[in-house]
Amino acid sequence: MSGNFLARLKAAALALALTSGGVATCLAEAPPVAGEAFGAATIGRTFYYSRDGQSYGVEQYLPGRRVIWAFTGDDCRKGFWYPEGQEICFVYEDTPEPQCWTFRQTGEGLTAVYRDDTENAPLIARRSSPEPMACLGPDVGV
Repeated sequence: MSGNFLARLKAAALALALTSGGVATCLAEAPPVAGEAFGAATIGRTFYYSRDGQSYGVEQYLPGRRVIWAFTGDDCRKGFWYPEGQEICFVYEDTPEPQCWTFRQTGEGLTAVYRDDTENAPLIARRSSPEPMACLGPDVGV
């Protein structure tokens, strides 16, 4: 087989993967971002997450592994994160049970898959900012 044929075959396979598997295909190839690497990539930044192209929520990553999270249009919740194996787990003031995610850096952005969740599309942070997030609710201005 010629190199040109193999190159076209690889390109066709990639196009098929991106149209039929999309993020799932990219997720399988990207290594998890865990622990210190996650902290280094997020501290001092606010990430805007979407799911299936729809706004999902915003999380601000603060020093000391502290976070502020809000679902789109909802009140802010303070919490913290910690590494557990290759996952990042979050505990929020109103939800004491840990919520653990596998994060990967893909061509789509920082992508998060909830532990054992095969039913839902992953969360994708396509943009981040050094600016703090705007909070709704009772702690505004505190």
